[in-house]
Amino acid sequence: MLVEWCNWFAGQLWGWPMLVLITACGVVFTLGTGFFQIRHLPFIWRETIGKVFKKEALKGEGTITPFQAISAALAGTIGNGNIAGVATAIALGGPGAVFWMWLMAILGMMTKFVEVTLAVLFREEHADGSFYGGPMHYIEKGLGKKWKPLAVFYGIMMILGALGTAVWVQPSTMALAMETTFGVKPLYTVIVSVVITALVVFGGFRRIGQFAEKVTPFLVIFYVVFSLGILAVNIASLPGVFVTIFTYAFTPHAAVGGFAGATVMETLRRGASRGTFSNEAGLGTAPMVHATAITDHPCNQGLYGAMEVFIDTMVMCTMTALVILCVSPDLWSGGLTGAELTFAGFSSLYGSFGHIVVTVAITLAALTTMIGFYFEYKTSVIYVFGENPVTLFIFNVIWLVPPFIALEKPVEFVWTIVDISTGIEGIPNMIALLLLSPIFFKTYRAWLKERGLK
Repeated sequence: MLVEWCNWFAGQLWGWPMLVLITACGVVFTLGTGFFQIRHLPFIWRETIGKVFKKEALKGEGTITPFQAISAALAGTIGNGNIAGVATAIALGGPGAVFWMWLMAILGMMTKFVEVTLAVLFREEHADGSFYGGPMHYIEKGLGKKWKPLAVFYGIMMILGALGTAVWVQPSTMALAMETTFGVKPLYTVIVSVVITALVVFGGFRRIGQFAEKVTPFLVIFYVVFSLGILAVNIASLPGVFVTIFTYAFTPHAAVGGFAGATVMETLRRGASRGTFSNEAGLGTAPMVHATAITDHPCNQGLYGAMEVFIDTMVMCTMTALVILCVSPDLWSGGLTGAELTFAGFSSLYGSFGHIVVTVAITLAALTTMIGFYFEYKTSVIYVFGENPVTLFIFNVIWLVPPFIALEKPVEFVWTIVDISTGIEGIPNMIALLLLSPIFFKTYRAWLKERGLK
């Protein structure tokens, strides 16, 4: 009964109202900035990835470096949504879901730019020198005290969402992958991941940043390299794959093989929800990480937010999608879903080693998400409950409990919980972004003039 209700609620939550709200945010800021994320993509690249090793570029106040911030934010967003989640979207919504995932990423780049800019603009420094910011802060400080109940509501939903997203679905998928490939008992995988998570996150934001800047880039490079190997071998099929993606984004897909068929609405919903869950644009999560970065202007850090979405969806999610679709139509439509479908895609070229590649990627993605998402969790806990040491200790212990509970739940149910938690988080945040748009555009235009941009 509970599972059925959750499936129904997730479907309602990610129906037209949510999709319209997400799209509205992306469209408003994309049009308002004249398609900044497209026109100035080379500039965004130069000012973010291009400055990774230029420590002399660090200016302003903050807790961690901009690169550590984007790495930690990516650690929270690059999870099994990029690997298993994309496969699920294709298996249930068809190839057309990939198109809607891309569209949400393009719009999401601008939405994330706005979120991060506002998070830095309204962040606050605490007595110990740490910086905190995010939706709760820009809702209360930007919209006024009368909006604080909405800020508190967001904070509470974020705490629940973080527990469901980072330390429920991630270790569950990781444990299943380790058991499938190496025969490791799920309980052992969870115990090890929880111990590593505790050692890193309880060392503070700086330790999380240091961990993320080493592990996250390796994960991205590792996954992309092995994905490109498959695409190179199947390069002749890629033009047909792109035709299929664009065709079925706008037309219903009939049942074929083990695929039950999908309406355009179902295809759109699967692609949009999985894309949004993956890059989290509009949900207000990653801006809490970026709010701690060393920067001398909110928009400068906003560029890292835009690049974060690009790497997460246009690179990582696309790699998974193309691998699955280019191998054979019989693969994606054969009835497999989730991590099993991704396993099959990589095994088409690498054989049993493909299982190892995907398992390593899933394990690192899950672990980095468990660790990176602690930024959002702690920021929300402090905002809602204060910095009482006893309270923080209790919530730290709570952070380590869901991985063990998730072992008893079906994977499909876990993903449903994720859809619900991400949907609930996004509503108050996107409402706030639209209401704060005048403040953003004023800050943005002054920054453009300062940087000599148009």
